[in-house]
Amino acid sequence: MPNIKSQKKRVLTSAKATARNKSVRSNLRTTIKKAESSIIDGSKEKDAAVSETYSVIDKAVKKGVIHKKTAARKKSSIAKKAAPTA
Repeated sequence: MPNIKSQKKRVLTSAKATARNKSVRSNLRTTIKKAESSIIDGSKEKDAAVSETYSVIDKAVKKGVIHKKTAARKKSSIAKKAAPTA
């Protein structure tokens, strides 16, 4: 534990931020898994799941939890899986 007052505050704020980021990242992973499973099952709600996943990914980028290019890669991967096979 730090001795300096400002560093004590930083420890507390970074713990809060870590908890918030962990929550967002967990939700992101869950949503991606749901979308991928609905794509594999071929369910009717595939488009809604993909749309929701895109939204969650964009929110994670906006909050600074994941990088912009990581988000693009994840969205591209989901789009590739969701695309109809010819």
